[in-house]
Amino acid sequence: MLGLVIGLAPDRRFKPNQPKGDAIMTDHVYSVSEIYGSSGDSVEEAIDNAIATASESLRNLDWFEVTEIRGHIEDGKVAHYQVGLKIGFRYQR
Repeated sequence: MLGLVIGLAPDRRFKPNQPKGDAIMTDHVYSVSEIYGSSGDSVEEAIDNAIATASESLRNLDWFEVTEIRGHIEDGKVAHYQVGLKIGFRYQR
């Protein structure tokens, strides 16, 4: 597991499993979804594709964490990237 977290708010309040006292907590409710993005060009584009598609149906996306990277090899070269992500979003009140 890579554990790479990108796109957190400066106070890190959206990171799951954070020790108490490490950041200011709010009274919001959050959920985490696991999604996968793919691209024939790059890992970054696979991440962008996953987030862009998720943002079409989910609101209040706040952070993501890369959980796995894998790909497909053809003729000794990377032909396709697939990236697993956890995305966190805030429920609307």
